[in-house]
Parts: sequence; structure tokens; C-alpha cells
Amino acid sequence: MLSFTNVSLHYGSFRALDNITLHAGDGELVVLLGANGAGKSSIFHAASALRRVSAGQIRLKDADLTGRRPADIVRAGLIHCPEGRKLFPLMSVQKNLMLGAYTHRADRAGNRTRLDEVYALFPDLIARRNQTAGSLSGGQQQMVAIARALMGRPRVLMLDEPSLGLAPLVVKQVFEVIQRINRAGTTVLLAEQNAHAALKIAHRAYVVEAGRIVLEGTYESLANNEAVRRAYVGG
Repeated sequence: MLSFTNVSLHYGSFRALDNITLHAGDGELVVLLGANGAGKSSIFHAASALRRVSAGQIRLKDADLTGRRPADIVRAGLIHCPEGRKLFPLMSVQKNLMLGAYTHRADRAGNRTRLDEVYALFPDLIARRNQTAGSLSGGQQQMVAIARALMGRPRVLMLDEPSLGLAPLVVKQVFEVIQRINRAGTTVLLAEQNAHAALKIAHRAYVVEAGRIVLEGTYESLANNEAVRRAYVGG
């Protein structure tokens, strides 16, 4: 579904990604593990064309996304839910959600149907639809951010550190929702430092260090890898 082949990315003279090759298959939930600055967000920025790659190719199924505009990539079905939520705090929850459907704005009936589906997935947001996004708790804001991304009708949903700064109970709820989204048919690429929670719901995972993929495996293989367990999983 989504594939990177020998992708490199530079910020000036700094090489943020070094010959990255990875894939997320149709219907998979794939996790990127790594410390801050390892390159996880750079992988997402490259895929969504927020940064132009220096080399390599990014494909979504049969379409070459390399060098295309961000709006074209969103229309193709690759949706990026960024770290830090990036909501519009003075706008209502529902207006934030509808901004996620901007590329489908001509399909009003489809957007109404999609909005109903999103509210069914996040019922706590129904009573808060007219509240400003900035007035919500951190966990509620994260739900709005994921819901807004779903309004873009993703074939592949990229989630960047969705558990960051959230209480353990809220993290559990967020990961349950991510698993439900995946089970409904959406391919998910999830960047996370919370390896223990993320690996439990993943089909596969990649370990990213210094802009490189250093390891790939299933939950069982990575959780049983002593170096990975010490660095990311704990216990």
C-alpha cells in the first residue's frame, strides 16, 4: 500500500533520513519506534511532501507520490495526523473536523455521512461539537486531531506520537480507537515512543535510529530482542 524505497532527506547539510526502505501493506498497522530525533517525523514529512526528499521513491499502491504537492497526496488518500495535534484552538470542534474534509468539500452529502461516522467513533465529541478545540482536555484534543484526519477519508493514516503527554488511561483509549480504525480497513503507520502499548496492537514494527531503519519485526521478535527491550519496551 505505502512504500519507501531508498529514501533520503536532508535539512540543509543534515541528513535526516538515510536510504530508508519500508512498507505498510494493505490493512496493516505498522509502528515506527525510536527516540526523539531518530527520524520518525521526518518519514512522515517526506511522505506528506512537507519536506522534499533528496533521493528515493515513495509510492501509494500504484501511484508515485515522489515530488507531488501535499494537496495531491491528501487527495490520493495518504493523511498525516501530526505530532502536537495542530488544532485551531479558537475554532469549534466541528469546524476543525470539517477542515479535515477540505479536499472533499464539493461532496457535501459524503462529508455529512463521514461526519456521522466519525462522531460514532468518538461519541464524547458529540456534546462538545460547538466548544472551541482549545477548551478541551489533552486527550479530547487528540481525539479531535485523529477525527479530523479521518474526515480526509484516508487509505493510509499516519499518526505521529498520538499518546504524547497523555495520562495512561487516555493512552489506552487512544490505542483502542487506533486499533478499531485499522480493523475497519484503514492502513495505519504509527510513530510512537510508547513502544509497549504500540507493539501490542501492531502487525509489524520498524526501529529507527539516526535516520536509518536498524531493525524490523513482529511484536514477539522485537519484545524478545534484549537491546530493543532495554531501549524501548522496558520490563
